[in-house]
Amino acid sequence: MYFVVGTLISFFLRRFMGEPVGFWVELYVASAFGIGWGLAYFVDHPDWALPKKMVISFIGIVALVIVGLIFFDFETAVPSIIKFSTVFVAYYMIASFRESKSLRY
Repeated sequence: MYFVVGTLISFFLRRFMGEPVGFWVELYVASAFGIGWGLAYFVDHPDWALPKKMVISFIGIVALVIVGLIFFDFETAVPSIIKFSTVFVAYYMIASFRESKSLRY
């Protein structure tokens, strides 16, 4: 659910407020936002060890890069990684203000 909502929000913001690039490129970059938000929520388990969370997020980044390099060029794949990482870190920064250190609970 977080993946879909994040992707749609990012896609429509890029589509209507940004410089139109192309439907598939915009969908790919928007999905980086959705994947970052969705994976951050997925690994938001206080009982999970940090290495496990890092491996899962690294798998998300690698998958994003592979898809980006297969279907697009290097210049499109790299900004999507930055967007993914920014959303992922922002999720945990916001969660750090809560007593539970989680947005899930």
